[in-house]
Amino acid sequence: MDITEFRKHAHDMVDWMSDYLSDIESYPVKSQVNPGEIISSLPTHAPENPESMEDIMADVKKTIMPGITHWQSPNFYAYFPANSSYPSILGEMLTATLGVQGMIWDTSPAATELEEVIMNWLKDMMGLPKDFYGVIQDTASTASLVAILTARERISEYQINAIGYFTNKYRIYCSTEAHSSIEKAVKIAGFGKEALVKIEVDNELKMSPGKLEEALKGDIMDGLIPCCVISAVGTTGTVAIDPIDLIGDICKRYNVWHHVDAAYAGTAMILEENRYMIKGIEKADSYVFNPHKWMFTNFDCSAYFVKDKEALVKTFEILPEYLKTNADSVVNNYRDWGIQLGRRFRSLKLWFVIRSMGVKGIREKIANHIQWAGELSELIKKDAHFKLHEPQNLGCVCFQLNEAIGENQEKRNSLAKNLMDSINQSGKLFMSHTKIKGEFTFRFVIGNTYVTRKHVMDSWTYIASEASKNLKNV
Repeated sequence: MDITEFRKHAHDMVDWMSDYLSDIESYPVKSQVNPGEIISSLPTHAPENPESMEDIMADVKKTIMPGITHWQSPNFYAYFPANSSYPSILGEMLTATLGVQGMIWDTSPAATELEEVIMNWLKDMMGLPKDFYGVIQDTASTASLVAILTARERISEYQINAIGYFTNKYRIYCSTEAHSSIEKAVKIAGFGKEALVKIEVDNELKMSPGKLEEALKGDIMDGLIPCCVISAVGTTGTVAIDPIDLIGDICKRYNVWHHVDAAYAGTAMILEENRYMIKGIEKADSYVFNPHKWMFTNFDCSAYFVKDKEALVKTFEILPEYLKTNADSVVNNYRDWGIQLGRRFRSLKLWFVIRSMGVKGIREKIANHIQWAGELSELIKKDAHFKLHEPQNLGCVCFQLNEAIGENQEKRNSLAKNLMDSINQSGKLFMSHTKIKGEFTFRFVIGNTYVTRKHVMDSWTYIASEASKNLKNV
């Protein structure tokens, strides 16, 4: 492909992208293919000779598109959003065109310096402490691993990096509702999953500070060494808000690293009325939230903040001769701020989003999503088939079948799963589930870039109608 062909196909591709986004509601939200169907449609060997872009795009439409679940559909309510937006796509296109590998300042000064500015913007937008230092990681899973590794090195005085593990006495703490990535990070960091202590939660599914302190005291008495506590501002299951202020006090008292995971909920801090959720954040050692979840920025883009920049850099810094530059002493080289050496120019798309939408525009979208979630919650309360899980936080609405439906929990769970599967297979909308005390729980998360109040209300009308139809003889 030469530059002339590239120009033609690039224009065609933008037309296709625009048509796709215009017509996205015509697609079934959840892919309708069966396991193995895509594999069986693809050649078993790579082509020996070049193929035309026309043929490639024809196969995209014929083979790839049926296997796509449309995350950008306004009727996507599953998991948490992995949002995009028009300005973000343009920023991503520019990033791909420039092909920057931003491992150090020298390899593209703009990539490093824009990232520093954007992270300072986010601190100001979200009301975060001024003494936090920010860096973009790929995901919150990676950011949590970075926090745990930094905590490990600080507590061991950097000896584990130097000579490896000499004790298995370190302990990491999170709630029973914490994201599975925490256990994965604990294993990757070499602690072993038995070192992860899961703290009980209260009736609102928040970590119990009292139970945490009991666990810390007990471990210390047993000769174990508390290393890191991970709390959540918005758990994955129900967006429960851990009391990070009280947890922060406990961590300070026992000299334990406190990492706060606000992957989804962090974006809501753009509204000052939500900042009660991060009361005490100034006591934390690190904090993460994902603009790629709810700030309308393409995956992947995770904003990680740390108070002790030196501890972070000391954990990851390696300086071979071939990476030394004249600017090292006066710039941030973000290759030393995380696991990856190679770094994408992620700040560019975030810059496009913030400038194109403005803080006001982002704030208005987030406020609408939260308001519509509240309205949906009220409708659920009035429906005889369902009961709302409370407290309902932010854009996440969790609800269950009423206990009067089905003679026991097992029966209700089966009915609820069948109902959700039927709704999702219709292609009209897509939602996911969790379990609360063994009870199958629908999760309906309002946060898509293109969602409107009408989408939400129409989706609820369909859910309620399907419940009436499928549960009428129960």
